[in-house]
Amino acid sequence: MTERPRISARIGGISESATLAVDAKAKAMKAAGRPVIGFGAGEPDFPTPDYIVEAAAKACHDPRFHRYTPAGGLPELKEAIAAKTLRDSGYQVDPSQVLVTNGGKQAIYEAFATLLDPGDEVIVIAPYWTTYPESIKLAGGVPVYVVTDESTGYLAGVEQLEAARTARTKVLLFVSPSNPTGAVSTPAQVREIGQWAAANGLWVLTDEIYEHLVYGDARFSSLPVEVPELADRTVIVNGVAKTYAMTGWRVGWVIGPKDVVKAAGNLQSHATSNVANVSQAAALAAVSGDLAAVDEMKVAFDRRRQTVVRMLNEIPGVLCPEPQGAFYAYPSVKEVLGKEIRGQRPRSSAELAGLILEQAEVAVVPGEAFGTPGYLRLSYALSDADLTEGVGRIAKLLAEAH
Repeated sequence: MTERPRISARIGGISESATLAVDAKAKAMKAAGRPVIGFGAGEPDFPTPDYIVEAAAKACHDPRFHRYTPAGGLPELKEAIAAKTLRDSGYQVDPSQVLVTNGGKQAIYEAFATLLDPGDEVIVIAPYWTTYPESIKLAGGVPVYVVTDESTGYLAGVEQLEAARTARTKVLLFVSPSNPTGAVSTPAQVREIGQWAAANGLWVLTDEIYEHLVYGDARFSSLPVEVPELADRTVIVNGVAKTYAMTGWRVGWVIGPKDVVKAAGNLQSHATSNVANVSQAAALAAVSGDLAAVDEMKVAFDRRRQTVVRMLNEIPGVLCPEPQGAFYAYPSVKEVLGKEIRGQRPRSSAELAGLILEQAEVAVVPGEAFGTPGYLRLSYALSDADLTEGVGRIAKLLAEAH
């Protein structure tokens, strides 16, 4: 009798999150006594603002929050998210169009699971965040990649998107500001892409998690605001993790047409029920408050952004476009590959990242994780001192390349 596989093909085909894997290895090395500096995980190094923590502590003592609450989210939080969306992006939605999820990852998966049938194609602009393709495939969809590079600032044009569109294309995944590149589309570019999607009857899933983290002259613009005719086929995912330094609280949300949100809510009612009530109370305080704490963090991120770009571009063979949003730098290291460094010749950015971790004790994520080999991603959401020391170590190591 033939033994059947122990793990289903659906789950067996999932790759571990590369960013979390790098972060875990860096933390393990640090726990073992090695002075590792980690540029891997995308999370602010600031504590969650006090007023948010205090709201959570107060909620712990409220018996209402000791019980089940509506699976789709606390009514007052859904109302606050709708109000916050109008305040921050000018997009007016009803609370019934909001689904509160266990972080942005659940929001992304549930959105794709609700929209896609087996074989439906999703256009994904690369470099992409590692979770997007896995969520699409788990939902039965097929990711179709449009690859960009540093020559265009990692932005894709309508011509590239149209070349990737087929009769099976149902969804465009649109992310601005971008993880991992920090690229930000201008309002005109957002309009052009949105109008193209509308003209071709496509849905758009747009991830707005980094909406407040834009720098210089860059400006965040929400796709359904720029292209109102697409609103009925647009699903927004967002959350409190990046804006309010709340990665561990696990609160995200889906905003979309009522039928989509209702269907995704049905899925969540069986998968997880309600998000932890204490976390929802914290998120309510976050989205209802002002953006003063966010602005303080953004000043620090902007300073670090300029430092990391300058230092990386001073390294021979490294080219780093200036990111306009989020908190990532995405330098090309293609000129370094194949050169000898301490007796090794890394042929890929994955091999180079491994060499940097072992020899310089600095953790970075290789471009293979984001669909574009030949690059590294560095999160600059860490202290100024660690950032300078970490990039300095990389520069010292790569200076030996010959």
